[in-house]
Amino acid sequence: MSRPARPIPRAGFAASPERPFLLAALLLAALVAMPVVALAVIALSGSLSNFRHLAATVLPRSGTTTLGLMAGVALATGTTGVVTAWLTTSFRFPGHRVFCWALVLPLAVPTYIAAYCFNELLHFVGPVQSALRAAFGWRSRADYWFPDIRSLGGAVLVLSSVLYPYVFLTTRMVFLMQGAKAADVARTLGAGPARVFFVVLLPMARPALAVGVALALMEVVNDIGAVEHLGVQTLTFAVYSTWLNRGDLEGATQLALLMLAVILLLVGVERFARRRQRFTAARADRMRAPPERLTGWRAAAAALACALPIVSGFGIPLVVLAGYAARRLGDLLDPVLWRALWHTIAIASATGLATVAIGFLLAYGARLTHDRTLSAVSRVAALGYAIPGTVLAIGILVPLAAFDNGLDALMRRSFGVSTGLLLSGSGFAVVFACTARFMAMGHGSLESGFAKLSPHLDMASRTLGRGPGETLRAVLLPLMRPAVFTAFLLVFVEAAKELSATILLRPFDFDTLATFVYAQASRAAFEDGAIAALLIVLTGILPVILLTRSLLADETRRSG
Repeated sequence: MSRPARPIPRAGFAASPERPFLLAALLLAALVAMPVVALAVIALSGSLSNFRHLAATVLPRSGTTTLGLMAGVALATGTTGVVTAWLTTSFRFPGHRVFCWALVLPLAVPTYIAAYCFNELLHFVGPVQSALRAAFGWRSRADYWFPDIRSLGGAVLVLSSVLYPYVFLTTRMVFLMQGAKAADVARTLGAGPARVFFVVLLPMARPALAVGVALALMEVVNDIGAVEHLGVQTLTFAVYSTWLNRGDLEGATQLALLMLAVILLLVGVERFARRRQRFTAARADRMRAPPERLTGWRAAAAALACALPIVSGFGIPLVVLAGYAARRLGDLLDPVLWRALWHTIAIASATGLATVAIGFLLAYGARLTHDRTLSAVSRVAALGYAIPGTVLAIGILVPLAAFDNGLDALMRRSFGVSTGLLLSGSGFAVVFACTARFMAMGHGSLESGFAKLSPHLDMASRTLGRGPGETLRAVLLPLMRPAVFTAFLLVFVEAAKELSATILLRPFDFDTLATFVYAQASRAAFEDGAIAALLIVLTGILPVILLTRSLLADETRRSG
């Protein structure tokens, strides 16, 4: 006699096949949260007097500089990203289709490489100032004034040049989808282009603008290579210097926790400010009025406004790197460079695989169970992107080192064998840090992929007697291959560019392309790392191609 089927319980999962997904997600979230917990424990172990000393000597200068840098980058990236997104969606002018994808190219350039290239181009003995002295007969710096790239203003220029695409991408999608009909209605009521932009489109794009600026500011807080090279003492550099140069781990973790609190506060304020805003992501109507065609000086001004960010964020680094690399082709035979390339590929591949596997489990678990607990731990697992790499490095290294030391002591007592530093002394620590940091990127891509698949696919498979695992393997996984590939590639490239965590966690005599370039720049020989830097930039172009394909597809659907 067969028993009647029981409904699957929504909470607890005591007798359901979904329970393993919930337990695995909880375990993964705990692992990702481990660095933050470790930071809190170490910070509390430090003395209050030590923190007072840091607050009196380090925080005023570093904190003020960090806030000034963030404010400058927020203003510059917001302005550049919104204006270029508005121009490429609302108007037609010479080069329009090229600008639609070329404006994303600066994302392929890491911030520290952009800083090295700008400094090489604009410093006193660089080609720009040398040409000015030759043209006007100047002999020394006292004869003329030239802005110093190694300054707070220079750091704002460099970082904004490569980070504005975050705002461009987020706001452009809003203008393409939600802003199309609203702008058409405003034009029919007699509003001009400027009034449509400031009264209709800009307020509508506020959520997307906030997201893009927040992503750019997270990169600013995470950066260490660019700010160090440009002589800007931010809180991130203060954490690095306090730990390694002063030997004060507790003080470094106290500063790191303060940074983390500020970042979370900013995210909370941004969400609170737009808590009552609701926007519907409707698709643009294909029958909408065509964008306005610009001619004359207005077309030239629009083309120039779109060309300048590309030249600054991508053209200058590419020209500088190509020039140095062409004069150092013999470096291609350097075994150190090829070892760094191999290490980079190994670390980035391992990070991509780990991030995709964990993100896939979290996304599928949320789709399968619709459980609030699982959704909450998924958000915790994606928190790492808001934590600077330097902060993550401290929170990861200490517990891993404690585990290694405990295991080594146990093996010595029991078997007389030393295991050494299995985790903290290997590439595992770097992979762990990169996985925690880029989990949001991988999980977000996979979650978007699952959202495009109808839930009826799962229901039909379950009615045919297939369990969750078999449904995933036979039905969903083949349909998710594009999303999986995209998530892996995005994480791979970001891990290949990662510097702040890698430079602290890498084993002895272990270089990636990023640390190789950093080492050359640190000894004032950036040109010796030009080929390695060029390889990083060329690697970063791959996800840009994916993004631009999506942009052009949206443009085709919009005008079709």
